[in-house]
Amino acid sequence: MAYYPQQCDSYFVDCDGDRGRRYRDLLREEERQAKRSVQVAIAEHLSNIDSKEYRSDHLRAMEEMELETLPDVANIDIQTEIQWYMRPYLLDFLIEAHAAFGLLPETLFLTINILDRYCSRRIVYKKHYQLVGCSALLIASKYGDRKDRVPTIRELKGMCCGLYEEDMFTQMEWHVLQTMNWVIGHPSIDNFLQLAVENVQYDPEVEHMANYISEIALFQKDFVSKRPSDMARASLALARCILNRPQEMNTAWAGQFESQTLVALSLELHRPSTILSRKYASAHLSRVSITLADFVASQIALNNAPPTPPAIDTSVNVFEKSGFAKAPVTPDKNGSWPSYNNGCPTPPDTPTNQEHFSKPVPMKTQYPFTPSSVPQKSFNPKVTLPPFSTFAARSCTEVY
Repeated sequence: MAYYPQQCDSYFVDCDGDRGRRYRDLLREEERQAKRSVQVAIAEHLSNIDSKEYRSDHLRAMEEMELETLPDVANIDIQTEIQWYMRPYLLDFLIEAHAAFGLLPETLFLTINILDRYCSRRIVYKKHYQLVGCSALLIASKYGDRKDRVPTIRELKGMCCGLYEEDMFTQMEWHVLQTMNWVIGHPSIDNFLQLAVENVQYDPEVEHMANYISEIALFQKDFVSKRPSDMARASLALARCILNRPQEMNTAWAGQFESQTLVALSLELHRPSTILSRKYASAHLSRVSITLADFVASQIALNNAPPTPPAIDTSVNVFEKSGFAKAPVTPDKNGSWPSYNNGCPTPPDTPTNQEHFSKPVPMKTQYPFTPSSVPQKSFNPKVTLPPFSTFAARSCTEVY
């Protein structure tokens, strides 16, 4: 009977040659990965050298640019319809939209800067205030964020509950760009913060706390025209103070903060926005809003506590220090006093039980007498005096 071998289900047959080829491919891939790691390390080293060489020029250019792109608070004050009390409501909306689209932190600061710059140059109606904010968010996300995270006009229209048409977003975006002369770039607080912590050990909690303090300042009118570089240094110093971290040296750029700005920021920490505190209560932002709330509560309790009286130093005599050491002192009765033969004995200072139960000491009976300067004769009981009539008769004879 003839034998017919069964056909194999697979056309790929494992052999020793294939195993050797796979092993060589694996070694080649490991060598390629090692070379890529070396190239990345060399690129980072060269980048650090260049950053140290051009860091001062880069910082100088950013400081010059921030002065050109600062908004004017005085021009915003003369707006006819929009008021400062409307600002927190719009910022809460923009913060929620920024978090919903997952944009970069610097995009939020650039959005607020574009909004304030437009409001300081154009008259804005109250019904278009939210439209200007959405257009600023759209421009900022297109300028510095990833393309896949840039919100669409349809999404912005849905977030505004259909209050504006889609062509209104396009028209407002064009009008904002023309108003700013197409100058969009602005060194934000986040950019200066990254420069300040560039040469120190990475501490995410400090960076998150500094960003949280900086975003709290966005709600206040007093910080609209403040330079982002000053705000970044003051926020970083205040964050390190709250978290009990060491401060930078005064010679470093990050250590040259303004004390007035730092004090003004510390006075606004007790009233953060609810939306903002909820945002920074998440784990990926180190829950810095909870940490800040606990710090503010402890400071308020410390200020409301009654003052502690100063400690009294028992080693120093108060009377000697005040100059009463030479004052006359009341004599003590327990001292030795001269004894007299007449008069009654002086009672003890404080009666005790021992004096009541002790055996009395017999004393010689004495009669008190009144002292006189005329010498007196001793009284003799055996001498007999003449009768009283004799003295009476003698007295009458001398009178008559």
